[in-house]
Amino acid sequence: MATTAVAALGTAWCVAHLTVGAGTEALAYIFVPLGGVLATASVLHMLRGGALDPVARRFWRAVLVAAAVITIGYGWLAVDMLTHAAQARTRSMPLPAAACVAIGFGIAIWAVARVPVVLTRGTERWRVVLDRTIAFLGCATTLWYVGLAPMLSADEPWSPQAMVLVGLAFLVTLGAATKVSYVAGGPVDRAAIRLVAASGGVIAGIVAVLAVRFGYAAGIPAQAIVMPLTPVLVTAGVAAQRRAVLGARRGPARGGVLLPYLAVAAIDLPLVAVAFGARLSWPVRMVLVAAVVVTGLVGARQFIAFRENARLLRNTRVQEERLQYEVSHDGLTGLANRALFRDRLATALATTAPASVLLVDLDDFKTVNDLLGHGVGDRLLVSVAQLLRAEVGDDGLPVRVAGDEFAVLLTGADADPEELAGRLLTALNRPISEHRLLVQASIGIATAVPGATVDSVLRDADVAMYTAKQRGKASFVRYVPGMGEPVLAHMQLGGELWRALGNNEFRLVYQPILRLDSDRVVGVEALVRWHHPSRGVVGPAEFIPAAERTGLIVPLGRFVLRETCRQAAAWSAEFGPEALEEAGLNVSARQLHDPDFVSDVTAALADSGLPCERLVLEVTESAVLRGQQVSRALFELDSMGIRLSLDDFGTGESSLSLLRAFPAAIVKLDKSFVDGIEIDDGQAAAADARQAVARAVIQLAHAFGLDTIAEGIENAEQAAVLRQLGYTRGQGYHLARPMTAEGVSRLLARQQAVLAAEH
Repeated sequence: MATTAVAALGTAWCVAHLTVGAGTEALAYIFVPLGGVLATASVLHMLRGGALDPVARRFWRAVLVAAAVITIGYGWLAVDMLTHAAQARTRSMPLPAAACVAIGFGIAIWAVARVPVVLTRGTERWRVVLDRTIAFLGCATTLWYVGLAPMLSADEPWSPQAMVLVGLAFLVTLGAATKVSYVAGGPVDRAAIRLVAASGGVIAGIVAVLAVRFGYAAGIPAQAIVMPLTPVLVTAGVAAQRRAVLGARRGPARGGVLLPYLAVAAIDLPLVAVAFGARLSWPVRMVLVAAVVVTGLVGARQFIAFRENARLLRNTRVQEERLQYEVSHDGLTGLANRALFRDRLATALATTAPASVLLVDLDDFKTVNDLLGHGVGDRLLVSVAQLLRAEVGDDGLPVRVAGDEFAVLLTGADADPEELAGRLLTALNRPISEHRLLVQASIGIATAVPGATVDSVLRDADVAMYTAKQRGKASFVRYVPGMGEPVLAHMQLGGELWRALGNNEFRLVYQPILRLDSDRVVGVEALVRWHHPSRGVVGPAEFIPAAERTGLIVPLGRFVLRETCRQAAAWSAEFGPEALEEAGLNVSARQLHDPDFVSDVTAALADSGLPCERLVLEVTESAVLRGQQVSRALFELDSMGIRLSLDDFGTGESSLSLLRAFPAAIVKLDKSFVDGIEIDDGQAAAADARQAVARAVIQLAHAFGLDTIAEGIENAEQAAVLRQLGYTRGQGYHLARPMTAEGVSRLLARQQAVLAAEH
């Protein structure tokens, strides 16, 4: 770069002057302003580039002004020396020139001061302030001892102008050194700031040392060799800033950590010199005073660090305790979680003390979430947790295992798990939570036996709890050996159902629905059968409950729906639309809760081409009463023209009210009211009692304009009595047994042939 060439030229001239006397001494003063012009041009060229951040542009604009003003000052000095060449060695710097240089240094100090630093708050802010103060005083004391103080007491004293300028140059260096260590890696490159600062302070320090060591004779090499390095360093700072703009910026600052310690070490150097016999002059006394101040600041800094470390340790312990609590406790209820439960149970099993586990599962909790929302469900779980704490007390550890499943670990010798289970069930008989909800629970109890493991105890408690659910819920069961075999078989059945769906092992049979006056087939009800590869045909009473429990009833029901629609459309295409008026199938509450159920029905009808009015969906009274989701689905199906049938009518507690609220088109008289309806024991009153429900149902159906079907007709006498009561359609083994699709096809073909013969 050009400034380097100027510095090299000054060095060559100085060597020539000192060796062969080339030129007058006044020529030594032209190299600094010449290099200053080039450095100022370098800064100006970078500013015109337009790629700088606004903060960096502000800094370098100030550096440009400082360099220009300083260059003017040294240019003024060069002109003065050339015009007074005979006095060049002893002549002082003109005051206007010194003022220009001083103003330039002031602008440089102001530019460095405006560079953003790391933002801190609270204790960290005070720590940074102390660190920077320690660093400033330590470095300033060192520069005072090795630079300014010797100049003040030199045998050939320097002019006040020179002393002020050296002092200002030192301030630039000190300010930059303490500032740059805390710059947060912003738009102004840290290396560039260091180079700009070194261009003043380092050069001034060298000049001061030369002045002390060689007196006036040092003026020529200082002006020709040392001071021209200032523009070189400024130009190097410009190059560093350009590299940073192009993406070669260095990593975040780390010098702020070491700077106070380096400053303390620097202030120790004058003290060491005094210890080894240096004269105790007034500059040295100032060093001692500064050392005392720095020592006090270091003590304050360490006290702040001690308090901060103590606070961090406290916070760390608090965080560890909180994390430990969160890892071992449930976030919603505050109870111990599964991990802590297993740990405590393992500890109990490692001793000879008795240990029992109560596994508490809320019955039908999903209904609360479906009908009232998960927020209400969560508050109910919190209330159940509070109830567990109150009932268990100090006798055991209440736990939330997962979802709506809780547990209690009892380890006391006097603990009675059955007595606690009874108290829990009694407490749950009262409304709880802010919504005053009733909730029931099934509880399984398992007591650890010698050699038991955590998994075996939990498995036994789970089996007992599942058995309690099978026995009607809202009860508790203690595990006994062998209890798990039927439960395991039932669980395995769920896995087999999943496999059966994938292997197409389910088949449909159809039970015809006939007119009671003519025995003509008017519809069919689809029934699903499982053709197990090793067990043969499995009846629905065995696998439907497992399908309901596992949720597989939804894909299974989807299969039955699509196959029924396809087959009914095929019969309509083969035998004519009047051959079969309707095809029905049973729909469970779990299916109605599925948000995709209505779209599944729509897709099945669209794919098969079956008209909506020919599909009958049969639902039970208990399914209708399962909440808003079910009600919305039923009314949406009814608006599509699909006929809804109320199955097993008369067996529930709300049959009459259902006829007012439920969009039914058909009611089916339950088989329990058909059994024995034909018995003639000669007592009219007894016969009327047996027929009372059937008579009431037909009257209600006629009042609401509904069709009726009597189920479970086993003999001709039952069919005759039902006809007398007004029933027109029925189904049962007497009329027709469930048959395959081929059997229904043959039945429809015979019926079609008979009708053709009659006409």
